Amino acid sequence: MSQPLVTRPQLVADLRALGATAGQTVMLHASVKAIGWVVGGPDVILDALLEILTPTGTLMMYVGYEDPIHGLQEWTPEHQQAYRAAYPPFDPATTRAYREWGILTEYLRTRPNAHRSLNPGASMAAVGAQAQWLTQDHPLQYGYGQGSPLAKLVKLEGKVLILGSPLQHLTLIHHAEHLANIPDKHIVHYSVPIVGMGWVEIEEYDTGDGIRPWAGVDYFQLIAEAYVATGKAQVGTVGQARSYLFAAPALTTFAVNWLEKTFNS
Repeated sequence: MSQPLVTRPQLVADLRALGATAGQTVMLHASVKAIGWVVGGPDVILDALLEILTPTGTLMMYVGYEDPIHGLQEWTPEHQQAYRAAYPPFDPATTRAYREWGILTEYLRTRPNAHRSLNPGASMAAVGAQAQWLTQDHPLQYGYGQGSPLAKLVKLEGKVLILGSPLQHLTLIHHAEHLANIPDKHIVHYSVPIVGMGWVEIEEYDTGDGIRPWAGVDYFQLIAEAYVATGKAQVGTVGQARSYLFAAPALTTFAVNWLEKTFNS
């Protein structure tokens, strides 16, 4: 055995030391591998966090959907036709979470009493007191903006918890991109079939290359590092993972200001 064992009591203690408390609404990004050898498997990570949050709290993750097809319009006509003929419609009740964002997304999506939002590309899953409200009525157009689960997380004065994931994975910064007053933001269009709706055309600010590709630099990482440098993030270790707890409203405001200052100068 090459890794130290990580138990549920240890996770609970570490999460509490980081700042997790009962009643919080928390958006989670986690690398199970970074946390270590968790006794009982990945579900124990969710169990530990939900134990702290209690039924009055809520846990949410960005889950997306398996086999996203944002670049479909760039394929050959023959490839597009074949794919469209076979592609299953997105169904929030059954469509798998996007595996490249880690295994915990699917663990949360399939958890008893979990709720999931309808926007395929920006889909969120949640459990707990605010789960239904967070995920319902998710706009299909500009799904990281007003009315989105991210906007609601900020309204609830929620938290963003990073457990071993890269800081560049802070999905909440997509909400800041939406809010930032910057001209000529890059926009993408894609279509996806949704159960009961057929193929739906979706317009969104570019969440892949960014609203302003910036000399090949991932500015999410820079924003996150700059925010941590202010001392306002709670930083610690959970299991074996470097971990962070951010206040969603403060992080959003900081990111909006950073984006506007950087791209309007």
